[in-house]
Amino acid sequence: MVWYYVAMVVFEDIDDVADWLELMDYSGFWEAIAPYRVFTSGDREHCDGLIADCKVEQDLILDCLKAKARVELTRRLGLSPRIPEPVEAQYIRSVH
Repeated sequence: MVWYYVAMVVFEDIDDVADWLELMDYSGFWEAIAPYRVFTSGDREHCDGLIADCKVEQDLILDCLKAKARVELTRRLGLSPRIPEPVEAQYIRSVH
């Protein structure tokens, strides 16, 4: 029996997902998203084919894939937008 370790990122909010996806290139995206099973191998083959046939630019496909991944992970994980901490909260904590 062979065991594979798959590193998955823990997301606290939608912004964490967006930040994680933002800097990925095309091949890095497919590797990073694989453990979450958002897409099938057929999806990648389809996208690779579109790029190879010069029907769609790789950057456009990647932007669309990232958007779909963000929406799907947000839905599955029940994430909400990040709520910034008010500046005043720092001072309240230090006084009380």
